Amino acid sequence: MKPAVQEFKDDVALIEEVKSLASKGVSKDTLYVMSHDDDRTDRVADDADANKVGLNEVGFETYVSNIFSKKGDELRNQLKELGFSQQEADNYEEKLDHGTILLINTNPDV
Repeated sequence: MKPAVQEFKDDVALIEEVKSLASKGVSKDTLYVMSHDDDRTDRVADDADANKVGLNEVGFETYVSNIFSKKGDELRNQLKELGFSQQEADNYEEKLDHGTILLINTNPDV
């Protein structure tokens, strides 16, 4: 199943959406925050009590490869590992380049 994605420009709005989804029974274990800025991703994920894409989500090979990749390549690789096509990953990475922050629900049926 393809993950659901919501796009935000406002960090507070994303945090409120995580709270809203959690109140509806969505497990925070399935919610991931992604932005082009690692500090922003860390801060918002911590404030929202959501996840960041890491080793468990992308696997060891991709994780190590991403260490030596440019940020855009790293984000596209993470998006593909979460279940998006190359074209979708390219489109989302372009939006991340322009300040969008993503909330990704890997289990949208719950």
